Amino acid sequence: MDYTLIQKDFYRESGQWLSSFEIWKKCINPNLHFIYVLRKAQKYYNKPVLGVFWKFVLRHYQIKYGYQIYPETEIGEGFYLGHWGSLVINPKVKIGKNCNIAQGVTIGQQNRGKLQGFPTISDEVWIGANAVIVGGITVGSNVLIAPNSYVNFDVPANSVVMGNPGTIYPNERATEAYINHKV
Repeated sequence: MDYTLIQKDFYRESGQWLSSFEIWKKCINPNLHFIYVLRKAQKYYNKPVLGVFWKFVLRHYQIKYGYQIYPETEIGEGFYLGHWGSLVINPKVKIGKNCNIAQGVTIGQQNRGKLQGFPTISDEVWIGANAVIVGGITVGSNVLIAPNSYVNFDVPANSVVMGNPGTIYPNERATEAYINHKV
């Protein structure tokens, strides 16, 4: 069966494939509700009427839920917001598939220096509460960024990053049991 992007995102939460009606029922959860609206805004981004409508709806829920994620942001399938709460992601950030992001996270640009630019987050990355990821850096696949970590450097695949300033610890099983129900 060919599942939609929204179904893949919602699958990450429960491990069950849901019908459109079941997805709508799960939208009582603020995290899932926001993902639903974000994906609709992304789908219709370049459409004249529906694009404007979904941008307005998204803006309402950005304010209501405290998520600052824009439709321009490239986000792979299986996106999962772990908890309701403040979250800021620059529109030029790229996020791979099966990524988890907790509350209080900032993923943004660095305006000067050798790492000027926006982060690229690869597949299967778990980002803990209040982590900050900035600059023209790349975070490899299968990376766990511990809560309260500050990352302004490239992170190789299969790693755990902890601390401020962040320290990299190689780990082949970095996200095992942290990223569930992969699509």
